[in-house]
Amino acid sequence: MPITIDSALGIHPQALTLRSQRAEVLAANMANADTPNYKARDIDFKSVLSAAQQSATTAGTTLPLAASNSAHMQPSGSPSQAELLYRNPRQPSVDGNTVDSQVEYTEFARNALQYQASLTFLGGHIKTLMTAIRGD
Repeated sequence: MPITIDSALGIHPQALTLRSQRAEVLAANMANADTPNYKARDIDFKSVLSAAQQSATTAGTTLPLAASNSAHMQPSGSPSQAELLYRNPRQPSVDGNTVDSQVEYTEFARNALQYQASLTFLGGHIKTLMTAIRGD
């Protein structure tokens, strides 16, 4: 069985895409912390990535995937746009805003750290592949 770049890198490119989308959503939440009636949004990273991983692993063993709607996951297993969910507020606001700045900052920092970890892991994996190709 031939090894392709997609199979060699695994789910990590999709994880980076999801992490960058989540960073945009969390940044929008922080920017709208004082906007009346703004509802905080987030991406369920774990469920979207597990669905992408499942579709990527089954794509080679079953019929090819087809997206019947532009909101569906892409057949290659790469997430195009994850579904945005509303965050449940811990403390309701008088103006209807559900953004908790401390939660958003924490989630943004956690997401940034995990994004950097994925980049580091992916960089090491690419370096290993380059070593194998060169035969060092």
